[in-house]
Amino acid sequence: MKRFYLLLTTIVLLSSYTLLSDIDNVVNAIKAGNAAQVARSFDDKVALTMPDKSNSYNKAQAESILKAFFTANPVTGFMMVHRGNNADGSEYCIGTLQTKTGTYRTTIFMKQKGSIDVLQELKIESQ
Repeated sequence: MKRFYLLLTTIVLLSSYTLLSDIDNVVNAIKAGNAAQVARSFDDKVALTMPDKSNSYNKAQAESILKAFFTANPVTGFMMVHRGNNADGSEYCIGTLQTKTGTYRTTIFMKQKGSIDVLQELKIESQ
């Protein structure tokens, strides 16, 4: 009987994780300051805007830049301000990222590519 409850609990936890949209997974990764988890959603090229640089980068470069940002600015919270969908099926989120060093306006833009959503643009701008 214990195995049944353990199995049931595991199924519920895994299914609740998969019910999150791709943008929710990115938001949760940003809240955790986890650049590697954010990078899992990156498209082949990512438009990345940071307080000190802005350009289009490949996945590895973008992850490295984001990791350096999170290291220099440890995340203390993230509050979603607005979320929406565009007519072309893309999804975006605007929020406020709180770190130990300051507050940043954050914009996440994702677009469907094949059967998955990919992060095409991430802006983290000083307020």
